[in-house]
Order: sequence, then C-alpha cells, then structure tokens
Amino acid sequence: MTGPALLGVRHHGPGSARAVRAALEAVRPEAVLIEGPPEADALLPLAADPGMRPPVALLAHAADDPGRAAFWPLAAFSPEWVALRWALAAGVPVRFIDLPAAHSLAAAEPPDAPDGPEGAGQVRLDPLAALAEAAGYDDPERWWEDAVEHRTGGGPAAFEAVAEAMTALREAPGRDDHRDLVREAYMRQRMRAARREFGDRFAVVCGAWHVPALRARTTVAADRALLTGLPKVRTEVAWVPWTHRRLARATGYGAGITSPGWYAHLYAAPDRPVERWLTEVARLLRAEDQQVSSAHVIEAVRLADALAVLRGRPLPGLAETLDAVRAVMCEGSDAPLALVADRLVVGDALGEVPEGAPAVPLQRDLNRRQRTLRLKPEARDRELELDLRGPTDAARSVLLHRLRLLGVPWGTPAASRGSTGTFRETWQLSWQPELSVRVAEAGVWGTTVEAAATAKAEAEAAGADRLGAVTALAERCLLAELGRALPAVLRALADLAALDTDVAGLAEALPALARALRYGDVRGTDTTALGTVAAGLAERICVALPPACAAGLDADAAAALLAHVDAVHGAIALLCRTEPDGAAAAPAPAGAGLPGRWALVLRGLAGRAAVPGLIRGRAARLLLDEGRLADDETARLMGLALSPAAAPADAAGWIEGFLGTGGGGGTLLVHDARLLALVDQWLAEVPARAFTDVLPLLRRTFGAYDAGVRRTLGELARRGPGREPAAPAEAGVPGFGPAPDPDRAAAVVPLVRLLLGRTA
Repeated sequence: MTGPALLGVRHHGPGSARAVRAALEAVRPEAVLIEGPPEADALLPLAADPGMRPPVALLAHAADDPGRAAFWPLAAFSPEWVALRWALAAGVPVRFIDLPAAHSLAAAEPPDAPDGPEGAGQVRLDPLAALAEAAGYDDPERWWEDAVEHRTGGGPAAFEAVAEAMTALREAPGRDDHRDLVREAYMRQRMRAARREFGDRFAVVCGAWHVPALRARTTVAADRALLTGLPKVRTEVAWVPWTHRRLARATGYGAGITSPGWYAHLYAAPDRPVERWLTEVARLLRAEDQQVSSAHVIEAVRLADALAVLRGRPLPGLAETLDAVRAVMCEGSDAPLALVADRLVVGDALGEVPEGAPAVPLQRDLNRRQRTLRLKPEARDRELELDLRGPTDAARSVLLHRLRLLGVPWGTPAASRGSTGTFRETWQLSWQPELSVRVAEAGVWGTTVEAAATAKAEAEAAGADRLGAVTALAERCLLAELGRALPAVLRALADLAALDTDVAGLAEALPALARALRYGDVRGTDTTALGTVAAGLAERICVALPPACAAGLDADAAAALLAHVDAVHGAIALLCRTEPDGAAAAPAPAGAGLPGRWALVLRGLAGRAAVPGLIRGRAARLLLDEGRLADDETARLMGLALSPAAAPADAAGWIEGFLGTGGGGGTLLVHDARLLALVDQWLAEVPARAFTDVLPLLRRTFGAYDAGVRRTLGELARRGPGREPAAPAEAGVPGFGPAPDPDRAAAVVPLVRLLLGRTA
C-alpha cells in the first residue's frame, strides 16, 4: 500500500460488508481503525466471544444521567462488524476512532449523523438519495441494490468510485455540518497516531461521507482548534442486544435501512439469493396455513426474473420479489404480503451478549433472574399465560410487576382468556433495545430488581399528593411483593385519606385498594392494615356520596359521578366477596355490615328526586341485580321516572342509567315484558318537541346492545306489548312466558341432528 486504505462504506450494507472483507483479505493491514466511540475499545474483544450474536449495539450513556444515551448498532451484515471480526480473527489491533461519546453526550443534542449513533437531531443530506437522483433513480434503495448489492466483485476500485462520488457531493457549498467537521478532525488525529505506530499499513472503515475529509490535507493545529473546549461528561459503555426491527429507518435510526431481514439474507446466502428467499417465503406462508407449493416458488422466481428484465435491472431486487410474491403466492392480496414484509423483510431477530460482558449491576441481576425463571427476552411480541398457584409462574409475575414499577415495560398485562380468576395472569412480552437504557436509568434506585423497586416505591409514596396515586401504588406493591415498601406506602395512604374530603377522590382510591386486597389474598400476603384503610374509605364514601349526588349536577358531572358509583359498587363487592373454597377474599374488618350500608345508600339515591335521573336509574338497577329491590318496586320506580310529569331529558337519563350496557339492560328488557311495556308506553307519549332532545340519549343506550338483543327488542316492539299472551294465574315468574313454546323449540332439532350426525 502507498497509504492507509480508506474503505468508505454504507452502514448496514451487505454489499459494503462483502467488499470490506475482500479488501481486508487483499491488503492484510497491520491495524484496523473503525468509526465508533473510543471508550468501547476495551469491549471489542468480546465480539469474538461465541456468546456474542448480532445484531448488537454499543450503548454509551452519561454515568450520572443514564437517560442521556446513544447507540451504535451492528448487524451481521454491517461493514464495521465484518471488519471488527476480521481484525480479531487475524490478530491485528482494532480501534474505534470516532469522536468520544464523552463529548457527543455532553453536547446540547445527542449526535444523529446519518452514519452516527442513534439520537434526536436535524434532518440532513442523504448521500444515497443524491447519488440515486443523479443516476436517474427515484428510489435510493433500488439504486443501491443495482450499483452495489447486485455486484459480486468489490475491491479498491469500488471504494475509489464511492469516494469520488462523495467528494463531488461535498464540494457543493453548505454541505459540511460543524458536527461532522469536529468528528472528522478527531478521526484524523487518531489516524496520525496510527501512522506513527504502524506507518501506512492500516485500514480505516468509516462512512463513505467522511472519506474525502479524511484524505484532505489539514494541519494538526487546525484540527486541535476544532477540538478545543468541547464539553465532556463521564460515560459508561456496554454491549446490549439489538433487533432487526430497530434497524429499520421507520423506527427512527438515521442510518437505518428499510429491509434489514432482506439484507441479512443477501449477506448470508451463498448463492441463488432470490430462489432461497422465495423458498423462505413459501415456508412462512405454509406455516400460516396458506396453500403454497413448490410450483408457486418456481413461478414466482420466473416472474421476478421477468420483472427485472422489463425494468432494466441486472438482477431481481426486493421490489421484484415482493411483486412476484403478491401475484403468485398471495393471489393479489396484500394481507399475506404484509405478513411477509413484517416477518422476513424486516424480521424479529434479537441479538445476544455474553454473560461476562460489562453491564450495570441492575442489568446483571435482571439477567440472572431471567435465566433462573427461564424467561428469555424476545423481540417478537408473544403472549405469556401465568398460573400464580405455581412457584415459577408466581415468581415470573413478581419480576414483571417489579420491572413495570421501575419503568421497564418488558411485559404489559392483558385480559386472560377463558378465566376471570385471580390466580391467572396474561402478559404481552416484547423486549426492545431501548429497555436497556431504562434498566440503566433504574440502576440509581438499587443494584437488584427487588431493592430498586422497593426504593422507587418508597420515593413515590413520599412524594405523592393524590390519594388515587397512592392506592394504585399500594396495589402495584402487593402485585410485586414489595413487603418492605408497604409500610411507607400505607403511612402515605393513611395521611392522604385523612385529609381528602372529595368524594370523587375517595371513590377513585377504593377500587385499587379492593383489588390489592384480593390479589394480596391470592398471593398469601398479609393485608390487614390495608383492609382497615379500605373499610374506612368505604364508610366515608357511604356518608359523602348522597349529598354529592344531590348537588345540582349537570349532565357531564352526573356521568362522571356515575362512573365512581359503578367503581365503588364493584369494590365493595370485592371487599365482602367469598371465594368458592369459603375463604374471604379480603380481611376487611367491617365487611359484614358494609353491603347493607351500601344498599341503604343506593336506595336513598334511587328514590331521591333531587338526584339526576342517570344516577337514580343506575342505583335502581344495582339494587335489582343484588336482589335487594322487588320487581314491583322496580316497576314503580320506573313508572315514576317515566311519568308525564318527569322532564324528558331526565327520564331518558334514568333509562340510560338503568338499561346501560354495564348491567345487561337489553337482556332484562327482552325477558321482562312489564319493564318493556313501561319503556314503550313512555316513549310513545314523549312530546314531539322533546323527542329530538332525548333521541340521542336513547340511541346511545340501545345502540350499545348486541345485535341479537336489538333484533329481539325490535321484534317485541313490532308485535307490541299489548299482544303478549296473557300468563295464567299459576305462572310463577312475572314478565316471563307461561310455558315453553313447542314450535320454537322444534326449530333447533334439525341442527342438533346434523351436529350429532343423525340425519334420519
């Protein structure tokens, strides 16, 4: 070599990666310099560890502010990764030469050059887009495929051509960014140090944009002037797993690519990449029960080749293969094609980092817990069903709840399928690279997950100023089994409960306490103190709710208070509930008399004219569901609410509260002819001027019913309540039919015979 080999690349470009490997094999340099943070030099040997599997990233963050961080992602097809692995295998020194993260993280904004670490920043020139436009292409990715990826050869001539193009681009005025100038000055300084040590027998792998600047003749004094006075912070660096999905440009990485899965395939395929790719597509579609055969693959390959010829391309690219997949394998449908794009074009690959890699203590403890519980992080969304009666699943639940309290949302609670018991939990799990930063941020609270979650819960309780926030925190502490944090949370809860006189605040706090008591009982946690606080809150709500409901509420305030009434009703049911095995679900001291006092509150609300109709109707419905209101009394209350003397808007509100979807009111109307007759009669007598005012309320109420319920109500209304068959005197249940209807029962017989396989 007559000088150092400057290998200008496209980050995450498989064509560049192949060219770098070929150039390094041809040149055999004595050292390799790579664009990246010099603080990570000590971590580079880990790239040769068998436990290191890309995609991975170097994470650098400020030691005193872990949230101020930057990533340098590397995939298997990244030229930097290929150069790093080549140097380690060849036994030659390898170093990073970019501006230290200590300077870039101390700047006002994190760096975000198109070839730099990930962060937020301004939109800058895309060299590929400029070169593609100059070549007559409207798609930079398609130009890159034709110019680089579809060319099997690569050597000094290819790098010279790229360097010449970048030189022409940078000659235009206004193209040089000050941030780039500073970075390139530091790179030149590192190159001067390498030249003193190795002469010119070294290679530099960097973004092609920087090659012209690294070749330029500048003085040491000029470069030092650019680097003088840069701010600096103490930083920590670690390897973290990365994902193909995070490499995609759409997810925010400025030097990202739109198709990392496709590029990984191009780099790994030894030959016939299109044929191998379409075979993978067929395998994926077959796994999703799509009818795809080998003939489909053959025809798709032929179509992709034909499209490449028609479009003047040397080989089929991603656009041609996807068009062939849509036409041949997906029969023109975009739905299966979207699956292919998500699973194969982007992909869910998640890298791995060796166990011995440096990490913050909290991350190491989390890694140990994940291995112990056999809970492996995965980039792809997956559902996890937990049975809390088993020790392993219970420990998994505790870990996920503690991480959520720490602000590391690896798992998100989801509705359980097939069971509403408290011994089951369902989680949606998805590990994203950003969670590594969240773990580093949470490290300020402690060195283990339990200690950090406990410290953060105590801090949140001390700083809380709202009762609802503390009750929610108490629930989270019980779910996370943070017994050491509960005393501080309970002290804050008692203090705020004693000072809070707002019934809305009390009503907002009670449901979380009730759930906490129920879950605490399932997990075997002592919640006696929490039960005492909950019972006291419930008693205060029973006293304060009636005056609050009769305070001249408008429609919006009545709707808000109605939500609190529903929540309190459910919470009191939980406080006094008995599980099937006979064990009380919550050790509330006042549990025995609380349902009766709450029923008296509801009776007062249902019969008090000053209370808005919406709340009166719901109170009557809750009493009816609990069996504390007789059918005749229910009919009387409805008759009063829907009498001609009542305001139409108030009557409509009563119907909405009584028949709202929260209580299954549609089914009640279907099976109780008397209530349906009252509603029908009131609706027929609403004055024409008031009808347009109450219609939206009624439509909202009845429109929320299931289609089957609405259809049945329509049939009953068409027939008319007056045409209902009269029940004989011996009929037992008012409002229901006197006996089964043989004709309607016989209509199901053919279907039953068909299901049983007996057609005769």
